[in-house]
Amino acid sequence: MFDTNNHDLQNPLLNYLRQQSPETLENIARSVTPEVRQIIAQNVQNLVGVLPEQNFHVNISTDRENLAGMLGSAMMTGYFLSQVETRMHLDRSFQMACNQDHEV
Repeated sequence: MFDTNNHDLQNPLLNYLRQQSPETLENIARSVTPEVRQIIAQNVQNLVGVLPEQNFHVNISTDRENLAGMLGSAMMTGYFLSQVETRMHLDRSFQMACNQDHEV
């Protein structure tokens, strides 16, 4: 799944990803909510640039380092958004619990 070079060997996260089975990575990807997927897709589109398909045929070329940086950014954005989403749900649960306590 991931090619190796000397620089990559020093990256513990990349090494960890390489050790994961495709099934594990697929399960992680499936656990992302549609809201997080939408934000990540928009972020990647903003990084790459979006033109209307009916009017343009866009080819994008880059080198390995820039593509890895973009993918890394998308992964970190996804992780960050998942954490924010979890916090949002916890905040809402906490607010509902506080509101119920005040009503009693």
